[in-house]
Amino acid sequence: MPMLMMKRQGLGLLRAFLVLVGVSALCSVALGTRKGNASLDQRSHRHRHPGHLSMHRHKQRAGKEGQVLHRSKRGWVWNQFFVIEEYTGPDPVLVGRLHSDVDSGDGNIKYILSGEGAGTIFVIDDKTGNIHATKTLDREEQAQYTLTAQAVARDTNKPLEPPSEFIVKVQDINDNPPEFLHGPYYARVPEMSNVGTSVMQVTATDADDPTYGNSARLVYSILQGQPYFSVEPQTGIIRTALPNMDREARQEYDVVIQAKDMGGHMGGLSGTTESVDFETKRSYTLKVEGSNPHVDPQFLAWGPYKDEATIKISVEDADEPPVFVAPSYTFEVEENAPEGTVVGRVHAKDTDVANNPVRYMIPRYTDVEQFFSINSEDGMITTTRPLDRETQAWHNISVSATEIGGHHQDTKVRVNIKVKDVNDNPPEFATNNEVLMCETVAPGKVIETVSAVDKDEMAHRQHFTFSLAPEVAHNHNFSLKDNRDSTASIYVLRKGFSRLTQDVYYLPIEINDNGFPAMSSTNTLTIRVCSCDSKDTILSCNVEPYVLPAGLSTGALIAILACIVILLAIVVLFVALRRQKKEPLIVFEEEDIRENIITYDDEGGGEEDTEAFDIATLQNPDGANGFLPRKDIKPELQYPIRPGIGRPAANSVDVDDFIKTRIAEADSDPTAPPYDSIQIYGYEGRGSLAGSLSSLESVTTESDLDYDYLQSWGPRFKKLADLYGTKDCSIND
Repeated sequence: MPMLMMKRQGLGLLRAFLVLVGVSALCSVALGTRKGNASLDQRSHRHRHPGHLSMHRHKQRAGKEGQVLHRSKRGWVWNQFFVIEEYTGPDPVLVGRLHSDVDSGDGNIKYILSGEGAGTIFVIDDKTGNIHATKTLDREEQAQYTLTAQAVARDTNKPLEPPSEFIVKVQDINDNPPEFLHGPYYARVPEMSNVGTSVMQVTATDADDPTYGNSARLVYSILQGQPYFSVEPQTGIIRTALPNMDREARQEYDVVIQAKDMGGHMGGLSGTTESVDFETKRSYTLKVEGSNPHVDPQFLAWGPYKDEATIKISVEDADEPPVFVAPSYTFEVEENAPEGTVVGRVHAKDTDVANNPVRYMIPRYTDVEQFFSINSEDGMITTTRPLDRETQAWHNISVSATEIGGHHQDTKVRVNIKVKDVNDNPPEFATNNEVLMCETVAPGKVIETVSAVDKDEMAHRQHFTFSLAPEVAHNHNFSLKDNRDSTASIYVLRKGFSRLTQDVYYLPIEINDNGFPAMSSTNTLTIRVCSCDSKDTILSCNVEPYVLPAGLSTGALIAILACIVILLAIVVLFVALRRQKKEPLIVFEEEDIRENIITYDDEGGGEEDTEAFDIATLQNPDGANGFLPRKDIKPELQYPIRPGIGRPAANSVDVDDFIKTRIAEADSDPTAPPYDSIQIYGYEGRGSLAGSLSSLESVTTESDLDYDYLQSWGPRFKKLADLYGTKDCSIND
């Protein structure tokens, strides 16, 4: 018989021919085993959403009159949690949230998780109660985890409720193909058997959860061996499909049976009765014997009428992606470690004959902020900068290994990195609320009990200590007592507090976490003095003084009325000033109604005659050059005449002294109007029938006036007296 060889198909799996040797009048059927031959099912979000499940446990007891009374036994709010297996996303999977009824949301509650996988697979946010899975889970390795949760006081670590147990179930996805575990199979059937004769039954198994969905619901079909044989889809029983199968015509058949999960629908995984992989076994050797059972007796001496042959089957290699030596990796690194700190090493190898080298890389979508880098040649993972546990306690990344050469196939592995805590955060007050204290508080009374929190992990038996800051260690108002349970009590030392004297006191307190290295901080406690009634019920903490119940005092009423009067006076003055219209200082031409005079010496023209004579030039010739004279304004305020300046008698005839006196008064009075200003007219009109009005030309005209009296007016009028009073003297001479 010839040597039979066949290449591997699908995921590097072999469909091997099994040689059947017919013995006597029987047809032999041989079947092998095979693992999987389909792509991994990308299950589309079949997992249940992790939720905030509620289940209150109550204990009932009947009252005296048949009334059912409920007493809460435990305040946990949850039920079972589920997490999907084989999750490979960049972020940890949110399993669910734990919440206690005693948690009011003020941060004083801390949640603690213990049990299977606590701290390695499952981590809990001690403030919110959120539980995350930090590793890829495989339901086939462990289907569920039993954990215990407890709520404790953050400052004292004292349990607030009894511990409660719950279960995290790993939700199945279709990630395992069916397998025929008992192959290879060999069977015989008599020749000329009727159609439907049972040959044998094959059974495949599926590691997925048979109770969830169709992941383990198998359907059988025949891939090779038709039309001679058939298989029942549900049972895997192989039967003959053709009549009159003659051994002399063909004595052996190779039959391949396939088992497919998901009820045989598209997307299901499959396995066949073929296999044992090039990397597992590279060749097979079979020994085949053939004989002739119907020999003519006369030729028996020439026998024997049989022969043997050896068949060698070689499995050819196919290019496959590299394989990591571990299904996942978990490393630890201390927070604040410098850049370049070694985290750990991953290793993958090419199992093919070529044994190509492997190149490593971290897909950026799994490490968006690029906290880590990897050596592409040896798979060593290092940090790119210091890590902060309080910001992110776990980092879940993926590493890809790609063979150099070949088809550049790659494979990925999950890497979980835990950031180990370092005591690098000082403690601080658990709450920052003000302390309200009555004015009538008695000395020695506890007005507040303070506690602290720390962002770092508290070691076993580690606690906080409290003390007053050195600058207030000897104050006479308040004292502090460390209770040695991570709390401290604040006492009052004196009486007689008054919020009118001082309404707020600031008390600096030092807190030490006693860690390694020890961290401490100074936090200020604000104490506000309040008014209280006889039962120490706080009435008011405002800083304003009391309002008398009988009404306002007389002084207060007078002050209020005075303020009102002043405000009214200001308003009236403001309105008066706005309404007052001041006279302009400049005389504008448009205010003179005699601005233009139009003369007509003959008839005609009418309104078309625009020749006009501007009388403004006669009125003020300087105005033509752009000069406008100032208009005298009488001052609004009058001041009395300064004392010490004498004034002559009314009947005095000394005009010179009188004028000097008036000039002195005007010069010394800053409020006096400029009534002594002189208007100068440098233009004399011509053609007037009335003649000139100037007194300068009066000396040339005849006049009957006698100006001799000017001689008695003093030196200031001597010039006038010489001009007008000497006429008669010159004539007489």
